[in-house]
Parts: sequence; C-alpha cells; structure tokens
Amino acid sequence: MGRKIKRINWWIRRRSHLPVVILGVGVVLLLVFNEETSVTKTKLYDAQIDSLRRAIALSQDSTEYFIRARKDLFTNREELETVARETYNMQREVEDIYLIR
Repeated sequence: MGRKIKRINWWIRRRSHLPVVILGVGVVLLLVFNEETSVTKTKLYDAQIDSLRRAIALSQDSTEYFIRARKDLFTNREELETVARETYNMQREVEDIYLIR
C-alpha cells in the first residue's frame, strides 16, 4: 500500500503543474486587487471619461450655435440690428425706448 501511495504521489507531482497554476492565480489576483490597477479604479476612470466626453459634445454643440450666430451677425444686417436693439438697448435717433422689468 505504501509503494502504491508513493507511486501516485510521484505521478501527481510529475504530471501536475500546480506551482505554475498557483503562480498564475497569484498574478491574476495581483492584477485584479492591486491598488493601482484594480477593477474598481478602472470602472471609475471609465465613468469619468464618459462624463468628460458628454461635456465635450455639449460644448461642441454650443460652439456650433455661437459660430452660426456670429456668421449671421456678419452677413445679415437685420439680425445685427435685432441683437443690438434687444441686447444692448440701442435705438434709432427718432425712437424712444421704454424698458419694462
């Protein structure tokens, strides 16, 4: 019986790659739970990247709006007059302006 156990033990040690498996599991655990490369930090960084991309898209939309408005001011005289009257309370010489607030 003792010889049979020794033979099985020898076969397991010979065929088993237990040290390699343990080392592999250790590396995976180190990568997952290490503070600098943890899964939670990766998810947090991905969420920040998504929110920044949304902010960039919103800024680009408003930038396009203001570029169009500026172009209209340079090309359309009526638009320029409307903006000057409404925003800066400008008037013609023969007009009176009443501000109601």
